Amino acid sequence: MAKVSVIGAGNVGATAADVIARSGYCHEVVLLDIKPGLAEGKALDIAQTAPLLGFDTQVRGVTNDYKAIADSDIVVITSGRPRSPGMSRDDLIHVNADIIKSVIEPAVFYAPNAIFIIVTNPLDTMVYYAYKLSRLPSQRVIGMAGVLDTARYRYFLAQELNSSVQDIEAMLLGGHGDTMVPLPRYTTISGIPVVNLLSKDKLDAIIERTKFGGGELTKLLGTSAWYAPGTAVAQMVASILLDQKRVLPCSVYLQGQYDLHDIYVGVPAKLGRNGVEEIIQLALNEEEKKLLLTSAEAVRAMNAVLKF
Repeated sequence: MAKVSVIGAGNVGATAADVIARSGYCHEVVLLDIKPGLAEGKALDIAQTAPLLGFDTQVRGVTNDYKAIADSDIVVITSGRPRSPGMSRDDLIHVNADIIKSVIEPAVFYAPNAIFIIVTNPLDTMVYYAYKLSRLPSQRVIGMAGVLDTARYRYFLAQELNSSVQDIEAMLLGGHGDTMVPLPRYTTISGIPVVNLLSKDKLDAIIERTKFGGGELTKLLGTSAWYAPGTAVAQMVASILLDQKRVLPCSVYLQGQYDLHDIYVGVPAKLGRNGVEEIIQLALNEEEKKLLLTSAEAVRAMNAVLKF
């Protein structure tokens, strides 16, 4: 049985730990945070749902004790400052880069064989930074963004079409944020292209809402979302631990794919027990290529701020 450690016991980290624990596909979940008592308390609360939900996963919390994550199969990093109203992902870059550096070095020391899933924003820049700092193979350092963005896209489509979200398949490319690239041509409802079911105006409105989905929730909540992001993490963890080889949109390291080099950006990737087992290259039209290039340029601009 597997072990998963989640670094950062805030809302996203605790939700991810909760969903992973109740799934039953790993024997232990460790929740780690720098705030005394926070991880311990949340882990205990999650553990006490086991008799009610019927799972046997061991859940424990620790304060800044990286020895506890030793032998982890997967390490999820959610540590970082969340966005507050009016704050862009760009505003977060320096403070969260310092946090990533303080976390990734001890995490790799104690769990050198783990696959790392990065959730901290600005996502594509933070996962690239984590990859450079960790010196791990790129297939073992993955960013969670597209799974969440696609879930929002699918939900909005289901609401507009008055249909089940389970019948909707969708794909997005690009950076996590305002420049993401939803792909209507690769979006279907029970195999029917969505472009045949919705007018261009309605589809464009859904795409725009998806692009600013995080900001919409921040305005409502006063902080970043957590239920959907935490559950998105759990879906990636399941695909890796169970070797499901699901094709999911993730921020992965590109070395020529989509004509992009030395950059982390969202594309479809097959996730299995080795992490990123294949990067899927979609046939894009000229407009889609242009949008992806624009998104990648925005990611590079954020990367340049850190000068690495």
